[in-house]
Amino acid sequence: MVIKDAKLDIMATRRSQYPTNGKPEFLLVGRSNVGKSSFINSILSRKNLAYTSSHPGKTQTLNFYSINDSFYFIDVPGYGYAATDKKTQAKFGMMIEEYLEKRDELKRVFMLIDFRMKPTEDDLLMYNFLKYYNLPVTVVATKADKVGGSKKQKNLKLILDTLDLVVGDDLVVYSSVTKLGVKEIHRKIEDLVVETI
Repeated sequence: MVIKDAKLDIMATRRSQYPTNGKPEFLLVGRSNVGKSSFINSILSRKNLAYTSSHPGKTQTLNFYSINDSFYFIDVPGYGYAATDKKTQAKFGMMIEEYLEKRDELKRVFMLIDFRMKPTEDDLLMYNFLKYYNLPVTVVATKADKVGGSKKQKNLKLILDTLDLVVGDDLVVYSSVTKLGVKEIHRKIEDLVVETI
């Protein structure tokens, strides 16, 4: 997949602000600081399209990135950040739920988790939340470059055992540094975008 054009198109907080052109959409969810911005930048071969921050919790809207004028990546506020107050967390939850409820354009969810550790309680809650809506999910295990060779299989098994993926869901081991997994994600997107045309 060649990325010719990528831009932040819409920052939405409610349904009336979503795109209405019917193009396929791919949702990105994950814990704060799991590397969503790095994932977006590496998948799209851009350096600063999505801003990475040393302070988690920067994303406060549903950010619709228009890619090649043919589909959208949607970055949503990260979950599980302790410094975010309860009221703000509830607002983020409602914002994401409103999107998930009735969005025919949504083709797949990329759920980012940290490959270095066991999925958290928040990760499990998010995965089960997505399954409640019967959404197809690809789990993306980020920061794989930080895991040594002997630990890779052990960590992979731990993640798969913890999340207990349903049939049809899958996992991609990913690194925005080494580009491990980039082609696999590109193929998934291409197949689903072509299906929609």
